[in-house]
Amino acid sequence: MKKFRRCTRILILYSLAVSVLIPIVLLSGRLKNLSSDAPKVFIEDLTSIKHRKDAVKLNTIEQEEGIGLKGPTLVVYKDRDFNSVVSDSSFDKNIKSQESGNAKGGNNISIMSERNGTNQDAKEENQQGKVSFTYRGKEKSKQRTVRHDQNVQSQTRRVLDEKVKEMKDQLIRAKLYLNFAAAHSNSQLVKELKIRIKEVERAVGESIKHSDLSKRALQRMKSMEVTLSKASRVYTDCPAMAGKLRAMTYNAEEQVRAQKDEVTFLAQLAGRTTPKGLYCLSMRLTAEYFALQPDEWELPNQHKLHDLNLYHFAIFSDNVLACAAVVSSTISSAMEPQRLVFHVVTDYLNLPAISMWFLLNPPGKATIQVQSIDTFEWLSTKYGATLQKQNSHDPRFKSALNHLRFYLPDVFPMLNKILFLDHDVVVQRDVTGLWNIDMKGKVNGAVETCQGGEPSFHKMDMFINFSDPMVTKRFHGKACTWAFGMNIFDLQEWRRQNLTGLYHKYLQLGSKRPLWKAGSLPLGWVTFYNQTVALDRRWHVLGLGRDLGVRHGDIEQAAVIHYDGIMKPWLDVGIGKYRDYWRKHVKYEHPHLQQCNIHR
Repeated sequence: MKKFRRCTRILILYSLAVSVLIPIVLLSGRLKNLSSDAPKVFIEDLTSIKHRKDAVKLNTIEQEEGIGLKGPTLVVYKDRDFNSVVSDSSFDKNIKSQESGNAKGGNNISIMSERNGTNQDAKEENQQGKVSFTYRGKEKSKQRTVRHDQNVQSQTRRVLDEKVKEMKDQLIRAKLYLNFAAAHSNSQLVKELKIRIKEVERAVGESIKHSDLSKRALQRMKSMEVTLSKASRVYTDCPAMAGKLRAMTYNAEEQVRAQKDEVTFLAQLAGRTTPKGLYCLSMRLTAEYFALQPDEWELPNQHKLHDLNLYHFAIFSDNVLACAAVVSSTISSAMEPQRLVFHVVTDYLNLPAISMWFLLNPPGKATIQVQSIDTFEWLSTKYGATLQKQNSHDPRFKSALNHLRFYLPDVFPMLNKILFLDHDVVVQRDVTGLWNIDMKGKVNGAVETCQGGEPSFHKMDMFINFSDPMVTKRFHGKACTWAFGMNIFDLQEWRRQNLTGLYHKYLQLGSKRPLWKAGSLPLGWVTFYNQTVALDRRWHVLGLGRDLGVRHGDIEQAAVIHYDGIMKPWLDVGIGKYRDYWRKHVKYEHPHLQQCNIHR
């Protein structure tokens, strides 16, 4: 009986254990299967969606490329890029700490020991001057030489520029998505885009102002990328986006081109326009000139005009103030001013004003002559209508005064040697030493302009058409160029070789077919080809009227500085830092200049 009860009890306990444990085992198995299978299915779904989306994008790109239209190059930044953003931020911090360590005498640079593994690795890298990076559990070592602090700073600068570029790209994309939104839309996405745009714009401004990128800016970049990801899922019309970007790019390029054309036109116009004060000065001087008696018009020391023992200068100009500055600067720099003779040639409109200026302000012991180009009756026969056929809208290039330099032997038949000066130069040293230079049987002495990297650099093929067989046969494209503006001419050798006739021949050829650009410079190069002696570069420094990079030391050492270009020192568009060299030779205290509001 007792044995029966014991067996019954065991059977009941066994049944209870089986009835309780089996459901638990079965339920845990199902839960295990559910927890292991569901994420895989979900991930596979997302992966398939992603692949389908990428395929759509690739197809769109192929279709866009097939059209043949040229669109802007877009830089798309994914979420993983922000890992590099954070790491680059810490990289910047390490660079700053390394720079401070180098200032204390350290010679090696340790970069981001966290990336290199352990502190022991960082110590070994400091000793060896090497950097090791760990990528996916595999360490790859690369040796690098320790760079100077300046290289580190430039690297930091490049990292900052890249991040700023990313933020600007985000702004473009965000504004584009706003354009796709309906007008007056107040959806949550539109509001979020507007907020992110303001935040990133503020971050860009701060980074440019402080030359640094804060953690807040990096967080704003990441927030913007999240918002852009949301927008990309809402606005999936890629062809419309591409067309919009093309339209925006085209419009921007057209605006830039139009602005450049307008700036160029206005600058050229400013260079050709006579300032109001200068016009006033000419009118006042002209009125006073004609108020004099004819016998009072003669300038002093006219008996020295043909003395071959003196130093003769030629200045062709229609600008009163410019002529006055050239003459004043030359006299103030000369060791023997009594031996200087200035021959000024102008047109009939400006002859009274320039003559009156030198009557009121005589050049001391020096001699000056003022002539009108209209008194040269022989010029019309040699000059004729050939020059008027030149393909140029700039009156300076068609001006007879601009080309009169090629007729110097005819303008001054009694002289053997003359120094030609443009009216936009300032003389800072005594230049009479040029008369003692050995011309080596050549006609022109000038400073060469064929040295690359300098403001005055010119090449023959910049102004001359070497595709023409006649040009290729007679001239070499690699020949050294030289500058007009301060030239010593041997008039006797000029007459003997009849270079004026050669110039006239080239002038006629250029009027029949496009051989060279308008102006006297290319004509001078071909006329005096193989007839020019190179002068020391310190005689003549150019570029003060067109280049901001002329070195101060070169200007100070130069005998003559030249404001070639459209930014003349007497114009408002003149380069401010060069003006004082010219202004100190202008009599701003003169009553006429005061009355015409011509001030420093």
